[in-house]
Amino acid sequence: MKIYVQKSLVLVLCLLGALAVIIGAFGAHGLENHLTEQQKEIYDTAVFYHFAHVLAGLYAWNQIRGDQRWAAMSVIFFCLGIFLFSGSLYLLSTADFFSISKTYLGPITPVGGLFFILGWLSLGYHHFNTQNFS
Repeated sequence: MKIYVQKSLVLVLCLLGALAVIIGAFGAHGLENHLTEQQKEIYDTAVFYHFAHVLAGLYAWNQIRGDQRWAAMSVIFFCLGIFLFSGSLYLLSTADFFSISKTYLGPITPVGGLFFILGWLSLGYHHFNTQNFS
């Protein structure tokens, strides 16, 4: 895999990590009096999955040595999952606050979850094919 692709992947993951901190802080301090308890739970779930998959992506990126397509694919799948799963939950939980229509957001969340699953399966496939288990 080209070195600029590897650098781009880690840059995206680092930016997503910083964004998770910013979004989490905004939810805790800027939205605390504007969300219902249920909306806050949805928001917190989005932040949790966001952080978890940034860390998983950094782990997967660390596994990229040479041409490791499956490890790279897992990073890409994790990033897509963060955007679609966590992003849709952020928007769903704050839709009333920001006057956003919820009509199209609900179906996006499971697609993001599917990308998380594909990321984990890709990472597992990479390890199964590159690790010596003897």
